[in-house]
Amino acid sequence: MKLFSLELTATQITGIVGLNPKTVGLLIKKIRTRISLVSKSEAPMLGEFEADESYFGPCRVKGKRGRGAGSKTIVFGLYKRNGKVYTAIVPDTKAKTLQAADIESVIHTDAWGGYDRLVDVGYEKHYRVKHGKSEWSDGSGNHNNGIESFWGYAKHRLTKFKGIPRDRFDLHLKETESRFNHRGQNVYQVLLKEFRSQPF
Repeated sequence: MKLFSLELTATQITGIVGLNPKTVGLLIKKIRTRISLVSKSEAPMLGEFEADESYFGPCRVKGKRGRGAGSKTIVFGLYKRNGKVYTAIVPDTKAKTLQAADIESVIHTDAWGGYDRLVDVGYEKHYRVKHGKSEWSDGSGNHNNGIESFWGYAKHRLTKFKGIPRDRFDLHLKETESRFNHRGQNVYQVLLKEFRSQPF
């Protein structure tokens, strides 16, 4: 667990602990699964959020165009102001799919047309910033810089895996989310506390 918290690869951990690679892989999967379950149980429902979507996967797929083209995975993110980020893989970017927070929440997004429909499903406190006009904040607290910083962190971190199988991407995403939310903390101590309260 300590080596995992230091972000060593499965190959590096295997070389240090001398266990069978399959055993190491299984233990890492168990740790990531627990991280994912804890993260999903802590997702907030009411508050002030920045919302945005991002796409993970190949940069270009021949013959495919548009947002989320080809085999890209669509990830929707909510960043609670002065708090944590929460992510979910979604099948599309329709307004109902992106309806993740309580209807009374304050939502800040960019001006992409898909977010306009959030008003149609009941979000009255929806504020937009127009990145297309080089606007990153409207001067009155409307921005989504927090979630944008997470996207940068996530893409930089996940690139090092040089391709993640689709069936394991959610676990890696949730691990990345957890590491971002605990930045500045001792990740090993955070994991140790969780697994001591409820072992494998």
